[in-house]
Amino acid sequence: MEILKNVILALHIIGVAALLGGVLYQIRAIREGTARVLPAILHGAWTMLLTGVLLVGLQYPLGHEVNNVKIAVKLAVLVAIIVIALVHRKREKLAGWVLPALGSLTVANVVIATVWR
Repeated sequence: MEILKNVILALHIIGVAALLGGVLYQIRAIREGTARVLPAILHGAWTMLLTGVLLVGLQYPLGHEVNNVKIAVKLAVLVAIIVIALVHRKREKLAGWVLPALGSLTVANVVIATVWR
C-alpha cells in the first residue's frame, strides 16, 4: 500500500510540474500578447485533483492522521486554478492577470503542502 501511495504522490508532483511548467512556458507570450492556457496547464490541474483525492483516501487505510482543514484549503486553491483555466482556455487573448494568478496559486498550493503541518 505504501508503494501505491508513493506512485500516486509521484504522479501528483508530475501534475504540479505540468501546471507550473505550462504557466512558465507562457511568460514570454504574455509580453507579446499571445499567451494562452495550454493543455498542459489543465491536464496538470486535473492530475493534481485526481491524485490528491486518491492520496487523501489512502491515508485512512494506512492509519495516518489527515489534516482536513489543510486538505480543504488545498482543494479550494486547486478548484480556483481549474475554474480560472477552464474559463480562459479558449480565449485568444488572455487578461494580464490570468497566468500570474495560475502560477501564484500553484506555488501557494505547494507551499501549503510543504509548510503547513
